[in-house]
Parts: sequence; structure tokens; C-alpha cells
Amino acid sequence: MSSEPVVSGNRAALIAIVGSTGTGKSELSLDLAERLIERGQPAEVVNADAMQLYRGMNIGTAKLSVAERRGIPHHLLDVLNVTDEATVSNYQTDARAAVTEISSRGVVPILVGGSGLYVSSVVFDFRFPGTDPVLRARLEAELVVRGPGLMYARLQFVDPQAAARIGPSNGRRLVRALEIVELTGAPHVAALPDEPVYWRPSVLLGLRTPREELTPRLDARVERMWEAGIVDEARGLLAAGIENGVTASRAIGYAQALGQVHGNLSRAEAIEGTQQLTRRYARRQVSWFKRYAHTHWIDSDSADRVDDALAHVDRGSAPQAPPAPTV
Repeated sequence: MSSEPVVSGNRAALIAIVGSTGTGKSELSLDLAERLIERGQPAEVVNADAMQLYRGMNIGTAKLSVAERRGIPHHLLDVLNVTDEATVSNYQTDARAAVTEISSRGVVPILVGGSGLYVSSVVFDFRFPGTDPVLRARLEAELVVRGPGLMYARLQFVDPQAAARIGPSNGRRLVRALEIVELTGAPHVAALPDEPVYWRPSVLLGLRTPREELTPRLDARVERMWEAGIVDEARGLLAAGIENGVTASRAIGYAQALGQVHGNLSRAEAIEGTQQLTRRYARRQVSWFKRYAHTHWIDSDSADRVDDALAHVDRGSAPQAPPAPTV
């Protein structure tokens, strides 16, 4: 793969901004887009946060309002109902279509988000096995009858690595892993390979914040979510059917806010539970993204972060790497 600059004349490739929650990815994407526009190179943002796909889930996902987007077009925000299931394979199709369409107009697509597998599905050559409705229905029926514990034990026998990643309580992912094993006869590989192939020339920009600084920042962010009205937002989503949604109902913050709505959690318990899960999620994000070998890491609080990001963009794309496995 060429190492020529990502921005060259009217030719546009892909920029991805990654990092854990609370590191300022959205702000950097807007600042970087504005700098590119000042140089005569238009840029648009493609969302890679799984929960920001959902309409009505704004406060808990830190979704930018239209007014906060500074006039820069954003794609793949508010495209799902809370009753819809968000899947990586569907997202990959939609996000790559958006990136391709943006690039076809000579515009730079900036992929922004902290959902590791979602980002990877676009940036890298990940290929997802199909699905079999009959097989899926059978496995989902087994899940209802036997429960996730027995499904987990079954997956431990046929694919212990996948079982270790998924854990014993996520029934939806256990069903999908077992479906893939039965369809392909191969393990459910869902880890980023050490040397992945890039889908197209890309620049990966990572934002990092020391843990001792990030943790209180995340705790304060959760408190602001409650002050901003996430409980009322969650209450409003009940009418939209959020509790019937497989993915949306489990979103960090919303599950706890709904617990408060139903009287199962106090405000303090809901906030504390959300803070704990947010900290844990941030640690997983850091572990995921640090495996991206060609990422240019930038201190999130650096006064020069936009200049650093632009310098890496001008320097060029990541090199070609060996083929990635099917996921």
C-alpha cells in the first residue's frame, strides 16, 4: 500500500479517530475537519459509536446536537429505532457505503468512535459470516429454554477462546458465536489480528488520557448525565419500546436510568453503577485500541493536538499488512 499523503488534491482517503470514552474524540474530529476545510479540503464525519446509531439516545451517548456539529455533515447518527438490533456486520456495510460516497465527492471521511469492533470493521479487512434464520431461531429457542449458562458451557467445548471473550451471561453473543461455529465449522474469531490488512489507505489517530486523570473525568461525566436529564430521556424512550430492544436497552447509563425509573435503583445507585461500568468499558477500549499497530497517539489535553493530528494526516497512510482472518 502506498504511503503517499491521505490528502492530495481532490483525492480523499480515510481518517479514523479512536480512543476511550471521555478523551475528546468528537471535539478533535470537528477541529480537524475545520482545519482541513480552511485548506480547501472538505471533510465529513462518520459515526463509529454503536449507541449513537439510536434515535433518542442523546444524553447518555454524548451525541453532538446539530448545533454542536459546526455545520460539518455527520453520517450514521440517529439511524436506528431503539427496538432495532445493532450489528457489526450491518454497520460495516452502511459505514463503508458512507465512506465510499463521501470519498467519491472528493471529501475526506473522518471515522470517529470508541466502539472497537465497529471501528475495526470499517478500517480493516474484516469479513463476517452470513446468518441462517432457521439455525438462529433454533439457537434462540434453546437460549430461552436452557438459559445462557448451558449455552456458555456448550461454547466452551467447541470454541473456548470465544467463550472466554463473551462470558456466561451475554445470550445474544453466545447464540451468534454458536451460529458461526455451526455455519462455518470454524471458531468464532472476533479479535483484532496483530497485523491486519487495511480496507483503504488510512490514518489512525488515537487520543489518550492518563488513567488517574480519566477516571475522575468519567465519574464527573456520569454525574452530568443525570443532571442533564438522562432519567427523563430514558422514561421517554419507554414509549418507543426501548425495553424491547436487544441492544439499546443494555446501553451503559440507560439500563441504570431505567432501573431508577422503575424504582429498582436509587439515583445514587444508578449513578454509581453507571460510573463503575463506564470505567470498566474505558479500560476495555484502551486495551482494544492499543493493539492498532500504526496508530498515532496524541495526548488528549495537549494544546497542539490538532496540529499533531494534521501533521500525521499529511504524513500519510498506514502500510499494507498480511491478510486478516474471517470474523
